[in-house]
Amino acid sequence: MILEGSCHCGRVRFRLNSIHPYPYNLCYCSICRKTQGGGGYAINLSGDAQTLEVEGEDQITVYQVALDDGGANPMERRFCRHCGSGLWAWDRRWPELIHPFASAIDTELPTPPERTHLMLASKAPWVSVRAEPGDRTFDEYPDESIAQWHQRLGL
Repeated sequence: MILEGSCHCGRVRFRLNSIHPYPYNLCYCSICRKTQGGGGYAINLSGDAQTLEVEGEDQITVYQVALDDGGANPMERRFCRHCGSGLWAWDRRWPELIHPFASAIDTELPTPPERTHLMLASKAPWVSVRAEPGDRTFDEYPDESIAQWHQRLGL
């Protein structure tokens, strides 16, 4: 599936191919919560980094999270430097993948048959987790990857 996305002000537009387009993974970690803010969580998809095409690349800034131990989180987040819209994340441990934020995608996305709520130990106290029957919840990372989730459900 081709995913097309953009920032709120329209200065950045992008597209890439995704074989895992279901927006099922709600991350409540402090980084996602503070940089994305939507409902206290962010939703990442998965796409093929080699297929990424960007218009307005010079309008993008990178946020590299510093860890408590002084090191850097291996995941980089891309944002529009004008409107602040989160666009995608990239992790040097898996350079072949781009993880666009579902909030930046303009393409109609499929509705997931279940959702995974992760990093619940980091969620803000004001956030209510609205897990539905069949949803899975994890205090930290889930026990399956985005690809494994899609494969398990035959998607």
